[in-house]
Amino acid sequence: MGKGMKWLLRALLVLLLIAGLAAGAVWQWLRSPLNLAAPSVELSIEPGTSPAVVARAWVAAGVQTDARWLYEWFRWSGQAKQIRAGSYEVHAGITPRTLLDKMVRGDQVMEQLRLIEGWNWRQVRAALAAAPALKARTAQMSDADIMAALGAPGVAPEGRFFPDTYAYSRGVSDLTVLKRAHSAMQQRLVAAWGKRAPDLPLKSPDEALILASIVEKETGTQADRSRVAAVFVNRLRVGMPLQTDPTVIYGLGEAFDGNLRKRDLLADTPFNTYTRGGLPPTPIAMPGAASLQATLNPASVKSLYFVARGDGSSEFSDDLAAHNRAVNKYQRSGK
Repeated sequence: MGKGMKWLLRALLVLLLIAGLAAGAVWQWLRSPLNLAAPSVELSIEPGTSPAVVARAWVAAGVQTDARWLYEWFRWSGQAKQIRAGSYEVHAGITPRTLLDKMVRGDQVMEQLRLIEGWNWRQVRAALAAAPALKARTAQMSDADIMAALGAPGVAPEGRFFPDTYAYSRGVSDLTVLKRAHSAMQQRLVAAWGKRAPDLPLKSPDEALILASIVEKETGTQADRSRVAAVFVNRLRVGMPLQTDPTVIYGLGEAFDGNLRKRDLLADTPFNTYTRGGLPPTPIAMPGAASLQATLNPASVKSLYFVARGDGSSEFSDDLAAHNRAVNKYQRSGK
């Protein structure tokens, strides 16, 4: 055997040894517990999140390893595209292999928190308290503490969460799931505001959110939504009070017994849109995507009034005389 061939064999053996050592190191890393920045680390993965972003998010959340290694492991395993959306919690002892397995399985059993369009903050907190296998971190927190923990100190929680169904793994904290809903509403609101119709009498996304919450509570059918929004936009344009019952009911809080009386309409509160002009100080409920869209792109109509027909739909009028006729037809006549 010539010297050149011997050198080539030696080089090949060295490369094989290095490859073997590298493979052994990788195998050992896959089986070794990952260091965590805290006793438990939580992460929410939204639908459509790429494996590379998932890897970086785990490291940012407190899994102390190289995000590139995690990503390459996800990719090399062939299961990267099987990672399921949801809220996850990991503890000491988690390895790269079991971490991926946890996400691919969806943690075996995923629970769900459903937030409904039109719910107020009291209903959201009640849903959090009743959600199965959800760690109740917010139970002893004030509203202000919760919003501060979500990165929105000084902001009222009403209407700030997007109504949707949120999957989560058992044992994750309610604050983690709530953070997802808060982030989702911020993203939806910013997107809708960016595509708003020109010359709306709304100064900010916050004002749009307030009006959208009113539209949500006032709409009986999907077909009427953009016209209901137009009525309130038109009233704001001409300086007319919004005069909407749901804001008055919200202002009454738990004192509301299901029967709105004339004295309630006359009693001034920050949420009484009969006694005060403009928008109330905060949203009154969680608006859905359709109400955000309708509020920022209302129908091109001149209507200033609407009245319920009794079948879930509304009759719209451009002036008070026509409105009074509609009230006589659909309400006072008992039809």
